[in-house]
Amino acid sequence: MKKIAIELTNVSRKFISPTGVSTLALHDFSMTLHEGDFCAIVGPTGCGKSTALGMITGLSPPSSGTVRVFNQPVTKIDPNIGFVFQADAVFPWKNVIDNISIGPIYRGTNKREAKDKAAEWVRRVGLSGFEYHYPHQLSGGMRKRVALAQTFINEPKILLMDEPFSALDVQTRALMQDELLGLWSENKASVVFVTHDIEEAIALADRVIVLTKGPGKIKSSYEINLPRPRDVSTARYSTEFINLSKQIWSDLKDEVHI
Repeated sequence: MKKIAIELTNVSRKFISPTGVSTLALHDFSMTLHEGDFCAIVGPTGCGKSTALGMITGLSPPSSGTVRVFNQPVTKIDPNIGFVFQADAVFPWKNVIDNISIGPIYRGTNKREAKDKAAEWVRRVGLSGFEYHYPHQLSGGMRKRVALAQTFINEPKILLMDEPFSALDVQTRALMQDELLGLWSENKASVVFVTHDIEEAIALADRVIVLTKGPGKIKSSYEINLPRPRDVSTARYSTEFINLSKQIWSDLKDEVHI
Protein backbone atom coordinates (compact mmCIF):
# COMPACT_ATOMS: atom_id res chain seq x y z
CA MET A 1 0.00 0.00 0.00
CA LYS A 2 1.32 3.42 -0.98
CA LYS A 3 2.24 5.83 1.81
CA ILE A 4 0.58 9.21 2.21
CA ALA A 5 2.84 11.93 0.82
CA ILE A 6 0.71 15.06 1.37
CA GLU A 7 -2.20 15.57 3.74
CA LEU A 8 -4.09 18.84 4.15
CA THR A 9 -6.89 18.65 6.71
CA ASN A 10 -9.55 21.37 6.98
CA VAL A 11 -7.07 24.12 6.18
CA SER A 12 -8.03 27.77 5.77
CA ARG A 13 -5.78 30.72 4.96
CA LYS A 14 -6.43 34.38 5.71
CA PHE A 15 -4.39 37.29 4.44
CA ILE A 16 -4.29 40.68 6.15
CA SER A 17 -3.82 43.75 3.94
CA PRO A 18 -1.63 46.70 5.01
CA THR A 19 -4.86 48.51 5.96
CA GLY A 20 -5.94 45.64 8.21
CA VAL A 21 -8.57 44.12 5.92
CA SER A 22 -8.83 40.33 6.25
CA THR A 23 -9.31 38.21 3.10
CA LEU A 24 -10.08 34.50 3.27
CA ALA A 25 -8.33 32.84 0.31
CA LEU A 26 -8.93 29.17 1.07
CA HIS A 27 -11.61 27.69 3.33
CA ASP A 28 -11.92 24.25 4.94
CA PHE A 29 -9.81 22.58 2.27
CA SER A 30 -8.78 18.92 2.62
CA MET A 31 -6.66 16.86 0.23
CA THR A 32 -4.67 13.64 0.48
CA LEU A 33 -2.02 12.50 -2.00
CA HIS A 34 -0.20 9.17 -1.87
CA GLU A 35 3.29 8.47 -3.17
CA GLY A 36 3.35 8.70 -6.96
CA ASP A 37 -0.09 10.35 -7.30
CA PHE A 38 -0.58 13.08 -9.90
CA CYS A 39 -3.30 15.52 -8.85
CA ALA A 40 -4.39 18.64 -10.74
CA ILE A 41 -6.28 21.55 -9.17
CA VAL A 42 -8.46 23.80 -11.33
CA GLY A 43 -10.52 26.81 -10.38
CA PRO A 44 -11.12 30.49 -11.11
CA THR A 45 -8.59 33.20 -10.42
CA GLY A 46 -8.31 33.98 -6.72
CA CYS A 47 -9.73 30.66 -5.48
CA GLY A 48 -6.62 29.72 -3.48
CA LYS A 49 -4.91 27.24 -5.82
CA SER A 50 -1.45 28.77 -5.39
CA THR A 51 -2.14 29.30 -1.68
CA ALA A 52 -2.55 25.54 -1.29
CA LEU A 53 0.88 24.99 -2.85
CA GLY A 54 2.40 27.58 -0.51
CA MET A 55 1.06 25.73 2.52
CA ILE A 56 2.61 22.45 1.33
CA THR A 57 6.02 24.11 0.95
CA GLY A 58 5.83 25.69 4.40
CA LEU A 59 6.14 29.22 2.99
CA SER A 60 2.49 30.05 3.75
CA PRO A 61 1.31 28.34 6.95
CA PRO A 62 -2.45 27.79 7.32
CA SER A 63 -4.52 30.05 9.53
CA SER A 64 -6.33 26.92 10.71
CA GLY A 65 -6.18 23.21 10.00
CA THR A 66 -3.11 21.00 9.55
CA VAL A 67 -0.63 20.27 6.77
CA ARG A 68 1.53 17.14 6.87
CA VAL A 69 4.17 15.89 4.45
CA PHE A 70 5.19 12.24 4.78
CA ASN A 71 3.28 12.17 8.07
CA GLN A 72 5.25 15.07 9.57
CA PRO A 73 3.80 18.52 10.32
CA VAL A 74 5.09 21.15 7.90
CA THR A 75 7.19 23.61 9.90
CA LYS A 76 9.87 24.61 7.38
CA ILE A 77 10.90 24.27 3.74
CA ASP A 78 11.38 20.58 2.90
CA PRO A 79 14.30 19.64 0.58
CA ASN A 80 12.19 16.72 -0.70
CA ILE A 81 9.87 19.23 -2.43
CA GLY A 82 10.53 20.67 -5.88
CA PHE A 83 8.64 23.68 -7.28
CA VAL A 84 8.17 24.69 -10.92
CA PHE A 85 6.77 28.21 -11.34
CA GLN A 86 4.88 29.88 -14.18
CA ALA A 87 7.77 32.26 -14.81
CA ASP A 88 11.19 30.89 -15.73
CA ALA A 89 13.18 30.46 -12.52
CA VAL A 90 16.51 30.23 -14.32
CA PHE A 91 19.56 32.39 -13.64
CA PRO A 92 20.05 34.65 -16.70
CA TRP A 93 23.80 34.96 -16.05
CA LYS A 94 24.39 31.19 -16.05
CA ASN A 95 24.44 28.85 -19.04
CA VAL A 96 22.24 25.75 -19.31
CA ILE A 97 24.56 23.26 -17.63
CA ASP A 98 25.41 25.68 -14.81
CA ASN A 99 21.72 26.39 -14.23
CA ILE A 100 20.94 22.70 -13.97
CA SER A 101 23.91 21.83 -11.75
CA ILE A 102 23.35 24.62 -9.23
CA GLY A 103 20.84 22.64 -7.13
CA PRO A 104 23.12 19.67 -6.40
CA ILE A 105 26.02 22.06 -5.70
CA TYR A 106 23.95 23.97 -3.13
CA ARG A 107 23.03 20.61 -1.57
CA GLY A 108 26.69 19.70 -1.08
CA THR A 109 27.61 17.75 -4.23
CA ASN A 110 31.08 18.58 -5.57
CA LYS A 111 31.12 20.63 -8.77
CA ARG A 112 32.54 17.90 -11.00
CA GLU A 113 29.93 15.37 -9.98
CA ALA A 114 27.16 17.97 -10.22
CA LYS A 115 28.24 18.93 -13.76
CA ASP A 116 28.33 15.27 -14.82
CA LYS A 117 24.85 14.77 -13.44
CA ALA A 118 23.64 17.96 -15.13
CA ALA A 119 25.07 16.81 -18.47
CA GLU A 120 22.92 13.67 -18.23
CA TRP A 121 19.84 15.78 -17.53
CA VAL A 122 20.64 18.06 -20.47
CA ARG A 123 20.40 14.96 -22.65
CA ARG A 124 17.24 13.69 -20.98
CA VAL A 125 15.32 16.93 -21.61
CA GLY A 126 16.48 17.17 -25.21
CA LEU A 127 18.94 20.06 -24.93
CA SER A 128 22.13 18.35 -26.14
CA GLY A 129 24.17 20.91 -28.05
CA PHE A 130 22.83 23.80 -25.97
CA GLU A 131 24.84 23.14 -22.80
CA TYR A 132 26.67 26.48 -22.96
CA HIS A 133 23.82 28.64 -24.22
CA TYR A 134 22.38 31.29 -21.92
CA PRO A 135 18.65 31.70 -21.21
CA HIS A 136 18.29 34.68 -23.56
CA GLN A 137 19.54 32.45 -26.39
CA LEU A 138 16.81 29.84 -25.80
CA SER A 139 13.14 29.64 -26.78
CA GLY A 140 10.43 29.59 -24.13
CA GLY A 141 10.04 25.84 -24.43
CA MET A 142 13.78 25.30 -24.08
CA ARG A 143 13.93 27.46 -20.96
CA LYS A 144 11.07 25.43 -19.52
CA ARG A 145 13.08 22.25 -20.21
CA VAL A 146 15.93 23.80 -18.22
CA ALA A 147 13.51 24.51 -15.37
CA LEU A 148 12.26 20.90 -15.39
CA ALA A 149 15.81 19.57 -15.37
CA GLN A 150 16.71 21.98 -12.53
CA THR A 151 13.90 20.44 -10.49
CA PHE A 152 14.19 16.76 -11.39
CA ILE A 153 17.98 16.62 -10.92
CA ASN A 154 17.34 17.05 -7.17
CA GLU A 155 15.13 13.91 -7.22
CA PRO A 156 12.19 15.51 -5.39
CA LYS A 157 9.69 13.19 -3.76
CA ILE A 158 7.01 15.87 -4.15
CA LEU A 159 6.67 18.14 -7.18
CA LEU A 160 4.54 21.29 -7.03
CA MET A 161 3.75 23.05 -10.30
CA ASP A 162 2.00 26.42 -10.53
CA GLU A 163 0.72 26.92 -14.11
CA PRO A 164 4.18 26.09 -15.48
CA PHE A 165 3.20 25.94 -19.17
CA SER A 166 0.63 28.73 -19.40
CA ALA A 167 2.97 31.17 -21.17
CA LEU A 168 3.87 28.71 -23.95
CA ASP A 169 2.26 28.44 -27.38
CA VAL A 170 -0.11 25.52 -27.99
CA GLN A 171 2.38 23.27 -29.79
CA THR A 172 5.22 23.83 -27.33
CA ARG A 173 2.83 23.38 -24.43
CA ALA A 174 1.76 19.93 -25.69
CA LEU A 175 5.40 18.92 -26.11
CA MET A 176 6.23 20.04 -22.57
CA GLN A 177 3.23 18.18 -21.16
CA ASP A 178 4.52 14.98 -22.78
CA GLU A 179 8.02 15.79 -21.50
CA LEU A 180 6.68 16.18 -17.96
CA LEU A 181 4.78 12.89 -18.09
CA GLY A 182 7.89 11.10 -19.36
CA LEU A 183 10.05 12.45 -16.53
CA TRP A 184 7.34 11.80 -13.94
CA SER A 185 6.89 8.20 -15.08
CA GLU A 186 10.60 7.61 -14.39
CA ASN A 187 10.76 9.35 -11.00
CA LYS A 188 7.19 8.87 -9.72
CA ALA A 189 7.18 11.97 -7.52
CA SER A 190 3.85 12.96 -6.00
CA VAL A 191 2.64 15.89 -8.12
CA VAL A 192 0.24 18.75 -7.40
CA PHE A 193 -0.34 20.65 -10.65
CA VAL A 194 -2.24 23.95 -10.58
CA THR A 195 -3.82 25.11 -13.84
CA HIS A 196 -6.73 27.08 -15.31
CA ASP A 197 -6.84 24.69 -18.27
CA ILE A 198 -9.33 21.82 -17.87
CA GLU A 199 -7.92 19.87 -20.82
CA GLU A 200 -4.39 20.16 -19.45
CA ALA A 201 -5.56 18.89 -16.06
CA ILE A 202 -7.31 15.84 -17.55
CA ALA A 203 -4.43 15.05 -19.92
CA LEU A 204 -1.85 14.98 -17.13
CA ALA A 205 -3.48 13.93 -13.88
CA ASP A 206 -4.88 10.87 -12.12
CA ARG A 207 -7.30 13.11 -10.22
CA VAL A 208 -8.71 16.58 -10.90
CA ILE A 209 -9.99 18.71 -8.01
CA VAL A 210 -12.32 21.60 -8.83
CA LEU A 211 -12.35 24.59 -6.47
CA THR A 212 -15.10 27.14 -5.98
CA LYS A 213 -14.49 30.84 -6.44
CA GLY A 214 -12.76 32.50 -3.49
CA PRO A 215 -12.67 31.69 -0.72
CA GLY A 216 -11.83 28.41 -2.39
CA LYS A 217 -13.15 25.08 -1.21
CA ILE A 218 -13.56 21.77 -3.00
CA LYS A 219 -16.61 21.66 -5.26
CA SER A 220 -15.92 18.29 -6.90
CA SER A 221 -13.21 15.70 -7.52
CA TYR A 222 -12.79 13.42 -10.54
CA GLU A 223 -10.72 10.27 -10.95
CA ILE A 224 -9.04 10.22 -14.37
CA ASN A 225 -8.87 6.64 -15.58
CA LEU A 226 -7.29 7.26 -18.98
CA PRO A 227 -4.59 4.63 -19.60
CA ARG A 228 -0.90 5.27 -18.96
CA PRO A 229 1.55 5.84 -20.51
CA ARG A 230 -0.54 8.70 -21.82
CA ASP A 231 0.02 10.61 -25.05
CA VAL A 232 -1.31 14.11 -24.49
CA SER A 233 -1.84 14.86 -28.17
CA THR A 234 -4.09 11.83 -28.76
CA ALA A 235 -5.74 11.36 -25.33
CA ARG A 236 -7.80 14.52 -25.69
CA TYR A 237 -9.73 13.07 -28.66
CA SER A 238 -11.10 10.06 -26.76
CA THR A 239 -14.77 9.94 -25.80
CA GLU A 240 -13.90 9.58 -22.12
CA PHE A 241 -11.68 12.68 -22.25
CA ILE A 242 -14.38 14.75 -23.95
CA ASN A 243 -17.04 13.63 -21.45
CA LEU A 244 -14.77 14.44 -18.49
CA SER A 245 -14.04 17.86 -19.96
CA LYS A 246 -17.77 18.59 -20.26
CA GLN A 247 -18.48 17.46 -16.69
CA ILE A 248 -15.66 19.50 -15.18
CA TRP A 249 -16.59 22.57 -17.19
CA SER A 250 -20.18 22.19 -15.99
CA ASP A 251 -18.89 22.33 -12.41
CA LEU A 252 -16.58 25.23 -13.09
CA LYS A 253 -18.68 27.53 -15.29
CA ASP A 254 -20.86 28.82 -12.44
CA GLU A 255 -17.70 29.71 -10.50
CA VAL A 256 -16.23 31.80 -13.33
CA HIS A 257 -19.49 33.38 -14.47
CA ILE A 258 -19.35 37.16 -14.14
